[in-house]
Amino acid sequence: MKPTYTPKQGQVLAFIYYYTKLNGCPPAENDLANYFKITRPSAHQMVMILERRGLIERVPGQARSIRLLLAREDLPDLE
Repeated sequence: MKPTYTPKQGQVLAFIYYYTKLNGCPPAENDLANYFKITRPSAHQMVMILERRGLIERVPGQARSIRLLLAREDLPDLE
């Protein structure tokens, strides 16, 4: 069964995947905010929602600790 997420959440998940692949480490919330042109609190809220939905995991208080819990084939293409 394919995981369900909103189109915006899918784009955030795809960004996390590609950022990690290209840079060798996950993005910081500030990287998300800059890429999507949203505020830092909005980026943090998105990360919290994705974590609650079981789509990512992270270590609270540790920078750049986001880890995807989905396979690449379950992610949309980054637009």
